[in-house]
Amino acid sequence: MTHLNPVCWFDIHVSNLENAKTFYETVLDLQLIYLPPEWGKQATFPFQEQGPNATGALVETENSQSKGNNTVIYFASDDCITEQSKVAAAGGKIIRPKMPIGEFGFVALFEDIDGNTVGLHSRK
Repeated sequence: MTHLNPVCWFDIHVSNLENAKTFYETVLDLQLIYLPPEWGKQATFPFQEQGPNATGALVETENSQSKGNNTVIYFASDDCITEQSKVAAAGGKIIRPKMPIGEFGFVALFEDIDGNTVGLHSRK
């Protein structure tokens, strides 16, 4: 990884997207944008293409637990298969192998040695 700012995306897993969307819009005084339904129930925080900071989304998941750590940080990669191939040897576990996310490229999810879920994102 050669990125100056390696974190490129985050997911906040929530049990009810509508309630969470209202909460974050109220607290942060901004409007979240629904993502296409084929990607599941998600709403993204506002962002600028090629902006200097990371953005992310609220993601409704069935297994989301209240008062848990439901945030996933994604690290930018040239090709997430590169880092994915090193996870098991380093003591981690692949949760979701590299998969396409439409026009936005690809992601992979893994569990680190402390049980944290971490993501990788690449355009190829």
